[in-house]
Amino acid sequence: METQPIKFYGTSWCGDCRRAKAVFAELQVPYMWIDIDQNPQAAVFVKQTNHGMRRVPTIIFPDGSILVEPDSESLRAKLRNFQPK
Repeated sequence: METQPIKFYGTSWCGDCRRAKAVFAELQVPYMWIDIDQNPQAAVFVKQTNHGMRRVPTIIFPDGSILVEPDSESLRAKLRNFQPK
């Protein structure tokens, strides 16, 4: 059975998104990148998830948990505990 990927909603110009991508790379954790500037449906999803705000990065984990604009240490802690099946 294949596990759903981590979904990373962001924008190309977002500094927090670049920083979060670096944490994913550092820990070698794969993810699905979704640019909300290029995907109107994704932009709507991010706004619905964040009470009308376009807050990125919005990161959705396969277990349904969500991190929004996490600092690097919070993201590292979550990714270290994430074990894909």
